Amino acid sequence: MANFSKSTVPQFSVDVYQNEFLPEGGRDVSAIVTVTSTGGGTSGRQLSAPADGGAGVVIMVDCSGSMDYPATKMRGAREATAAAVDTLRDGTAFAVVAGTHLAKEVYPGNGGLAIADARTRAEAKESLRRLSAGGGTAIGTWLRLADRLLSSAALTIRHGILLTDGRNEHESPEELRAALDACAGRFTCDARGVGTDWEVKEVTGIASALLGTADIVADPAALAADFTAMMEHAMGKGVADVALRLWTPVGVEIAFVKQVAPTVEDLTGRRTEAGPRAGDYPTGSWGDESRDYHVSVRVPQAAVGQEMLAARVSLIAPDPLGGDPRPLSQGLVRAVWTDDLAMSTSINPQVAHYTGQAELADVIQQGLDARKSGDHDGATAKLGRAVQLAAASGNADTAKLLSKVVDVVDAATGTVRLKAKVAEADEMTLETRSTKTVRVKR
Repeated sequence: MANFSKSTVPQFSVDVYQNEFLPEGGRDVSAIVTVTSTGGGTSGRQLSAPADGGAGVVIMVDCSGSMDYPATKMRGAREATAAAVDTLRDGTAFAVVAGTHLAKEVYPGNGGLAIADARTRAEAKESLRRLSAGGGTAIGTWLRLADRLLSSAALTIRHGILLTDGRNEHESPEELRAALDACAGRFTCDARGVGTDWEVKEVTGIASALLGTADIVADPAALAADFTAMMEHAMGKGVADVALRLWTPVGVEIAFVKQVAPTVEDLTGRRTEAGPRAGDYPTGSWGDESRDYHVSVRVPQAAVGQEMLAARVSLIAPDPLGGDPRPLSQGLVRAVWTDDLAMSTSINPQVAHYTGQAELADVIQQGLDARKSGDHDGATAKLGRAVQLAAASGNADTAKLLSKVVDVVDAATGTVRLKAKVAEADEMTLETRSTKTVRVKR
C-alpha cells in the first residue's frame, strides 16, 4: 500500500440517514448517504501535487466562426484562458486546445503537456494571441484530443475545461456520444456555454457524462472570473476515480443510485460490476467537499421483529501500485420490520428533502420543454409545481431563476402565470442550473 500524504489526500467519511423501520411486508428502503472528504486542501489552497502523481488540465477553447459575433466572445475567451493558466499550480501538467470542426493544439503543441511554472505560463499566454475565430464545431474531436494529451503522462488527476458558444453542428449526435463514451472515466470535464446560441442539453450532457459541472456565462466579460473559479476547484482535487460501491445481500434489488447534492445526477445506469452482489458507481475526483447520494433498494418481505442489512455503501479508490482498490470509508443501510405505525410511516427528513429536490429538477425540465413546444397549460402546471417545491425546500437560487420565467401569484400553492416575454439567457440559465440543489438543514 502506498504512503498517502495526509496534507494532500482527503480522508473520507460516510454517514447514512434513513428511517430503517418498515411495516410488516414492507419492501422499499431509502437512505441518504453523505460522503465528506477533508484534509485534501480546499479549492485553490492545495499547493503541491497529489501524493500519488501529477495533475493535468487541458483547456478546450471554441474557435468556431461564431466566436467573432460579437468579437467580445473571442476576446473574453482569450482573457479567461489566460486567467485559468495563471491559476495553475506549479508542477501541474497542462495544454491549450483550439476547437473548431477540428481540434488543434495551441500550447505546448508537441503532442504532450507542458509543466506549469513561470516560464510555461508566460509562453502559454503568449500563444493565446494565435487564437482566432473560423470554422465549424465538432466537440467530440476536442474531447478526443484532450484525452490523448492527458494520457501522454502518468497523472493522478485528469481534468478538462471546455468552452463553447454554439451548437455541435459539424458532427452527428452519435459521434459526440461515442467520444463521450470513449472519454468517460478517463478524465473529468467542466463545460461552459458562452452567450445564448449553444444547446443546453449538449453542454449539460458533456458535463454529466464526464462527471463535471455545467453552466452558462451569458456575458463574455464574466468568463475570466468563471474560468479562474473552475481552475481553482480543479487545483483542489486530491483523489481521482473514486467510486461508490454498493453491496447488497441475496434477494435485494437496487431501485436507483443518485447523486442529489450539490446537483442531481442519476448514476444508476453507470454501474460496473465489482464482484458478487457488488457494483461501483463513479463519482469522479475529490478535494475538500461533501456530497449527498440517494440510495433506494427493495428488500424481501419479512415478519415483524426481523431485521437485516439492506446494503453496504463503501467509497473505493484505485491503488496507485495497481493492486486491488482501497476502501476509504463505509456506511450501512438497515431494514427493521415493526408493527408500530408511527415508526414505520415516518419519512426521514433528508430522504424527503432530496426526493423533493430531484422532483424539482424534473419538473423544471418538463415545464421548459412544454413551454418550447407551445403547451402553455402543461408548462404552467409544471413550473408552478417547481415554484412550490423551491419555496418549500428553501432553494432560493432556483426560486429566483423561476421568477424570471413565470409571474409567481402564490408560491405556497404553486400558482403562477407564464411571462409573455422571457429573455433567452434567463430561460437557458434556469435550464442549465435546474439540477443544482440545496443541502438539507440537519
